[in-house]
Amino acid sequence: MKEDEVKLNEKTLLQRQERENARIAAEVTADFERRREERRSIESGWILNINFLSGNQYCDVSPIGDVVEEDPQFYWQSRRVFNHIAPTVESRIAKLEHMRPELTVRAFSDEDGDVKAAQLATGILRYVQDRIGLQELSSRATTWSETCGSSFFKVDWNAQGGRQVGVDEDDRPIYEGEVRISVVPPFEIFPDRLDVEEFAEVQSVIHARAVPVSYVEEKFGVTLTGRTISGVMQYSEPSTAKLPYQKTGMNFTDIKDAEILIERYTRPSVDAPQGKLEIVAGGKLLYSDVLPFVNGERNERGFPFVKQDCLRLPGAFFGVSIIDRLIPVQRAYNAVKNRKYEFLNRLSMGVLTVEDGSIDTDELSEEGLLPGKVLVYRQGGKPPEMLDCGSMPREFQAEEELLEEEFAKISGVSDLAKDSTPVRVTSATGLQLLLSQDESRLSATVKSIERALKEVGRQILRLYRQFAGTARLMTLTGENKKSQVYYFNASGLDVNDLQFESRETVTPAEKKNTLLSLYEAGLLTDERGNLTQENKNRILEAFGFGSYENARDISALHIAKAGEENLDMKSGEVEPDVYDDHALHITEHTRFLLSADFKRCRDRETLKRRYVAHLEAHKALLRKETAGEAAEK
Repeated sequence: MKEDEVKLNEKTLLQRQERENARIAAEVTADFERRREERRSIESGWILNINFLSGNQYCDVSPIGDVVEEDPQFYWQSRRVFNHIAPTVESRIAKLEHMRPELTVRAFSDEDGDVKAAQLATGILRYVQDRIGLQELSSRATTWSETCGSSFFKVDWNAQGGRQVGVDEDDRPIYEGEVRISVVPPFEIFPDRLDVEEFAEVQSVIHARAVPVSYVEEKFGVTLTGRTISGVMQYSEPSTAKLPYQKTGMNFTDIKDAEILIERYTRPSVDAPQGKLEIVAGGKLLYSDVLPFVNGERNERGFPFVKQDCLRLPGAFFGVSIIDRLIPVQRAYNAVKNRKYEFLNRLSMGVLTVEDGSIDTDELSEEGLLPGKVLVYRQGGKPPEMLDCGSMPREFQAEEELLEEEFAKISGVSDLAKDSTPVRVTSATGLQLLLSQDESRLSATVKSIERALKEVGRQILRLYRQFAGTARLMTLTGENKKSQVYYFNASGLDVNDLQFESRETVTPAEKKNTLLSLYEAGLLTDERGNLTQENKNRILEAFGFGSYENARDISALHIAKAGEENLDMKSGEVEPDVYDDHALHITEHTRFLLSADFKRCRDRETLKRRYVAHLEAHKALLRKETAGEAAEK
């Protein structure tokens, strides 16, 4: 009887769990449908922007919120597209690519521990950027934000990435894991509130995308029936964006055997101190647990998303695109150009006036006025004659030029090589000032890109702190562009004590001109006016003569050797070498004794005696070396 009772209780618990899972799946699905309906008008604007960018510019948003084609007022009206939006957006993206900041990490203080942590964090960021192609991902995100107003980075941890470190009991490979970053278009992001501007004000967010059912089975081990999802715009693999509206010439397609994968992230609260992640597809709950990543401030769990805006809109979660402002100008420009060409057609083809019944008008309409054509009209009737349409009005040309200026004013970009430069600007400095003023209009967008990249960098370091372990091996580019292999402890990546800064990239020509200006001003020489060997090597490297680095100053190598001795002396005695630069070693060892890193060491008195003895040995060798040099003189 007891065994039967146990089985009955297990069955009851299983049924209760299945009902709870079904309730959660239904609730998440209903929440997703509600958010999608609330955001419908915003998505229509994004679809309209993409249509205008791709050249399908005779469409508009209907009163019910769908994007539909516009019918011509007359069948003979010209409906050509003179797309100025595409080159304008391309120019903005090109300038933003040039102005994209480079992410670095600055030490919180001048203590050795903080300096080394900053160097390690910078090396990790460079390593990740090279591995995942962060620049290409940033370019894709900028394209989405310039088109729709906002784009998103998803920063998570790929347990199957990195080097293989072993196999499990089933002979399956085990990998060390690494950060994975993907660009998510705004079509896939559904916040619980649309009247806030940042993720910090959102309580939950849904990431929904169409995926094949085979992906669900492989990832979660759940078999789904699948269905055909229509109206899907494919922008990358394997993720796609759901666009549920009427097709208007965009790259829509249908996906068979697919389902909408709904991931709902909920911020930590009193009821759920570590937050919640619920994944649903096909009406089934695939996953339900705490938020997986400790990527927030103060070691809190948060959303793995970073938002990048083109231009911020007050009181709105999604930003606004520059295309929104250019669409009315583009409509007017198309209208002017088409009316202009219609007028030119009237002038070239002519408009005939004929007396009723004098000629066969059907034949004339079909064949037109062919060269050498014989027009037969009724005897006694009035012969056909050409209607005087006048000349091209000057207003057409004036309006066209005004609209072209509007494109430059609204978009914030202008081609100085194409536009007329003021006659008084005759110097390169004046031209450079005009270029700086032209780029200053993009500063709001550049700052948004900078904020997004900084947050991506923070989340990268926080994920390495969470998952990298105690002995992570990484190959980083060290000094003199030489590869160095590091073993580091992930717990030492205290991101809260690191300060991120951005450095705008400059062209090689600008860097050379800056170096020459600094040299001419005497800022690269010492008090005697001599150029140090280190500065010589840096200048040669900047000008592309890196092969002349054989005469490089070796002081950096002595400093590095002194740093290694500082680490070695924590575990035992170290004798100085006769070829050491003793003055540099004495300085580095003394700096370590005065640092906060030494104050955190255990058994400081024993270590202090060991370091002092090592310093005395250096000083003795330095006195001997100085005495020898004096004797030779």
